[in-house]
Amino acid sequence: MEVRRSARRRRTVTAYRDGDTLVVLIPAKMSRAEEEHWVAEMQRKLQRTENKRASPARASDEALLMRCAELSGRYLDGTAKPASVRWVPPMRTRWASCTPVDRTIRVSERLQTVPSWVLDYVLVHELAHLRVAQHNARFWALVRRYPKTERAIGYLEGLSAAEGLAMTGVEGAD
Repeated sequence: MEVRRSARRRRTVTAYRDGDTLVVLIPAKMSRAEEEHWVAEMQRKLQRTENKRASPARASDEALLMRCAELSGRYLDGTAKPASVRWVPPMRTRWASCTPVDRTIRVSERLQTVPSWVLDYVLVHELAHLRVAQHNARFWALVRRYPKTERAIGYLEGLSAAEGLAMTGVEGAD
């Protein structure tokens, strides 16, 4: 944890994560007792936010497969049924991949820390490949049934840029 005091900051307290470090920004004039109170409060708030963002699909390959079944039912009429879905070590150029022939989906472990709505988008994208292999208009019509598609694409593009990666298929996962 890192506490940063600012002479310019008058009343507000802010917190964010920088990697594994919790950074708390407080006014310079704040007492040590107030600092302790606000650090604890901001830790609680950030933890609540992170818990809300976390997807249960992160727990295991089985949980990932169950999440795919939910998403297929909700956005793809239950017709996209993978034989297996599993977490794999980070891929160099993809967020995830799908092999329609054997109905397998592989998801980069890099996505274990993204918000659940981004992971859901990547899963819907790969599930859509079980119905349409190419990135054609029919495929995108299926993917765009997921309401946060554009937002998730933007998130992944930003993540790619921040990590200095040249991810192919930033519009999705392949």
